[in-house]
Parts: sequence; structure tokens; C-alpha cells
Amino acid sequence: MKVGIPKEIKNNENRVGMTPSGVAELVKHGHQVVVQHTAGEGSGFSDEEYVKAGAQILPTIEDVYAEAEMIVKVKEPIEPEYALIRKGQVLFTYFHFACDRPLTDAMMKSGAICIAYETVEKADRSLPLLIPMSEVAGRMAVQNGAYYLQKTKGGKGKLMAGVPGVKPAKVLVLGGGTVGEASARIAAGMGADVTITDISLPRLKQLAAEMPANVHTLYSSEHNIRKELKDVDVVIGSVLIPGDAAPKLITKDMLKLMEPGTVLVDVAIDQGGCFETSHPTTHSEPVYTIDGIVHYAVANIPGAVPNTSTTALTNATLRYALALADKGWKQACRDDASLAKGVNMVEGKCTFEAVAKVWGLPYTPLEI
Repeated sequence: MKVGIPKEIKNNENRVGMTPSGVAELVKHGHQVVVQHTAGEGSGFSDEEYVKAGAQILPTIEDVYAEAEMIVKVKEPIEPEYALIRKGQVLFTYFHFACDRPLTDAMMKSGAICIAYETVEKADRSLPLLIPMSEVAGRMAVQNGAYYLQKTKGGKGKLMAGVPGVKPAKVLVLGGGTVGEASARIAAGMGADVTITDISLPRLKQLAAEMPANVHTLYSSEHNIRKELKDVDVVIGSVLIPGDAAPKLITKDMLKLMEPGTVLVDVAIDQGGCFETSHPTTHSEPVYTIDGIVHYAVANIPGAVPNTSTTALTNATLRYALALADKGWKQACRDDASLAKGVNMVEGKCTFEAVAKVWGLPYTPLEI
């Protein structure tokens, strides 16, 4: 199979779909790989490294899409890419269709096979291709929260760790999944007073047993969240329903409960955000303020640390990319039920029920 790796063109997205090491494995399996000129530079990988791995370098994104049977990316295609995608072409990337109707319509119109990293799901309900970026995003959410908590950045002017005689900042983490756990650990490591919420009592029990002493668990309910907001300094929103829109856990009226300069970091923004007042931002303009509350809602948080992120992502996606290339998408999905769950669209039909429900589209069960 001919596999294409285009350069990411979303705002400040410096990751790339695959490392030279991953390319070498595809080539080892007998596949051709075409990489767009300078696609890996933002992540610290030169064209020369890709050539040494066995790839062919093509000058433009149009060339890559035109030649490749399967496109391996990081972020969802954006409007300039829509016309480049053709019927039957396999796209393997993050899509997050449930919060982007134009993308959904464009991919259905294209007739491509859209396999979404974020809905590949194992029997134990874990999300193997979302986990590595969730781990990065969770860690970075706290870094960014601490940064914007500075008075010069619009925050309260508090230090996360405090100092002897001065209490540390209070951090509320909504959601005890991969992002939430990573956020809580980093915030705790910085010395903050951390509360992490979830609706699963077994998960809260696990977190209570494993987390540092300065992390407290709390059952997630509107009543409990409202009580916590009165003196919280940073809120990390990390709630996920795979493939579906995120629930709005903090509504606009709740902003009035918080002190001015409180920082909200919405890691769920890829799925529409879990704060009612969230809208996607970029690394070039990451924050905005509503009712005195600072909102950070960058839709590609891991893109700020692309070397780490690209390497971690390739570590997770490579085995699936190899299966798709070796067997073709249908056989690969027959052989792996977790990969089959990643198939969101097939030649103009929506095969992921949650996406169909969000947009009122006909749902077509996957037939392979």
C-alpha cells in the first residue's frame, strides 16, 4: 500500500502523523511511504531522516493526497484539504466529528474511509490511541493553568505550590480518566491542593488509593461542583464520552460563583468542551475572558510539545497503521474489533452511532 504523511496545516500544529522510525517499519513491511516536504520539521524530524527510513519526499500536500491510498495524520482535515480527499481513500487520524458539522459533511461527501483514533476502543473500554495524547494534554493542562494564574496573564496572582505560611492554589479536576489522572498528579506534584471528581465510585476508590495525599476525591454532581467553585483557582475540564459531544459541567451562570482571575482549562474542547462558555482557541491566541474568568480552550494542546507528542502517538498508532496497510482496512477491522470501532464513515455513510445522533444523520452499522 502507498501511505501518505502530509504536513499538518492547522494553526500551530507542529506534530506529524508518523516518526521516521514508524516509516521504517512500514517500509520493512513492503509498503511505499510518501512524506510531504518539511512535514516533520516542527517535531524535530528532518526530510533526510525520512529518506533514510525509506520514504519518498514529495513537494506539496496535493502530491501526497493524490498518490496515497491511506493518509496518516494527527489532526482532522481542515477546509483546504477537503477537496484533496477522494472516494475510497483511507484517512487514519483524529476526527472528533461530534463537534464539527462542516467536517462531518465534507468527509461524507468525499466518500473516504474515515478511521478515527479517538474511537478505537478495546474490550475493556480503554482508548489506546487517545491515551498518549490525553496523558500529554493532562500534564500540559496544569502547566497552562499555572501560567495563566499569574496576575500578569489575567489570573489571581497565585503560585500553585504556595510558600511556607501561604496556602497553595486549589485545583479542581472534572473527570477521573486519563486526562484527569495526569492533571491531578502534575498539580499534586506542583504542591497544589487538588480535588478530582468522577461519577464512577470504583474509579474514585482507585484514585483515592493511588493518588498523593494532597489529592482528594469527590463524587461528580452539579451540587458538589457548585460548592467547589466558590474558592477554586484552576479548573481542569477532562470529561469524555467516546465519539460523542462532551457534557456541559460548568454552565454560564456558574461563572458568577468563581472569583475573578479563576482559570478554566477545557481539555474536552475537541469534543465540544465541557464548559458552556468554551469555544476553541489556538496556541497563537490561547485564552479569552468572560465575566472575569480566564478560559483556555486550545484544541490541540499536545501540539505545543510536538517531539514528545509525535513519538508517543506513533508508538500507539503504528501497530494499527501496519494492520491497515498489510491487510486493507476491511480485513484489518474484521481481525480487530477495537479497530473496527474506529471506523466513523465509509463512502458517504455514517457508521458511528454517536456522531449520527449528534447531527441527526442516518446511521449505517458497519458491514465488513
